[in-house]
Amino acid sequence: MKWPGTLAMITMAAPALAAPTLSMPPEASRTVEDSRAMDSYAMPIGPWLNGRIETLDAEGEVTRSAWRIRQPGIDTLALLSDLRGQLQAEGFEVLFECKTDQCGGFDFRFGIPVLPEPEMHVDLGDFRFLAARRADDPEPDYVSLLVSRSSDSGYVQMWRVGPALDGQAALAATAPDPAKGAVPATSSALADTLVQKGKIVLSDLSFASGSTTLENGQYSSLAMLADFLKANPDKTVALVGHTDSEGSLDANIALSRKRAQSVLGRLVTVYGVDARQISSDGVGYLSPLASNLTEDGRTKNRRVEALITSTQ
Repeated sequence: MKWPGTLAMITMAAPALAAPTLSMPPEASRTVEDSRAMDSYAMPIGPWLNGRIETLDAEGEVTRSAWRIRQPGIDTLALLSDLRGQLQAEGFEVLFECKTDQCGGFDFRFGIPVLPEPEMHVDLGDFRFLAARRADDPEPDYVSLLVSRSSDSGYVQMWRVGPALDGQAALAATAPDPAKGAVPATSSALADTLVQKGKIVLSDLSFASGSTTLENGQYSSLAMLADFLKANPDKTVALVGHTDSEGSLDANIALSRKRAQSVLGRLVTVYGVDARQISSDGVGYLSPLASNLTEDGRTKNRRVEALITSTQ
């Protein structure tokens, strides 16, 4: 499956050890990533059967990552098929793959390590699992994928076990246009989209109902935006708030501006961004992404976007 707007991956001249990469849909935001320099992972290579799951003991640097893909009605088969194809293109062979009941249903889901909500969500009626290995390198790489969905989003969890990568991101996102210069392998898919399209939706932000204050918590989109601005001190961005069409225009413009200002404040005080690199404004309901006639459309329209404003 080819995701509309997905950026093409570019293979860079690389050392012998290269991290597996995944190109995610534009709607994806990373919810978690952490690494342990030396650990082990009992990777499932069979279904729940006779009270147990067959596993393969993998040792090395262990990285856990997860993404939320805000796309209602997402198809888990299409999502996993696309990711499987990407891994196979990088030399991985599939050791085991299953879906819901074939995996063992409830018992399989609760018999394998799964990141907690809200980083990862698993629908017990629709999930898929894949285990793969790349054995070409002196030390093999192991990857497992767990894919599921909710009513409005898809979810991907990835475990990677292999040789230490000396600070290289265990999951490198898509690379930008090489004509615009190389970007470090740690660049996020959001940063790449920001460079390519000039703007991104900060889709994981959370405001309490009727509030203009950003809720406490860690937001992967803000961490990625902060990293981008720190790595590019010549760049400036504008944070623009948007609302649905309920209420008057004046009230919605005021609401959208205050929410954008709240995001700006968080970037400066928590994420350490230079205040001179960011500004904020709001346009209310004047620039919708979707129809305001449906709840799903109104949800999509309530957002904060980051736009590049520098011209160089």
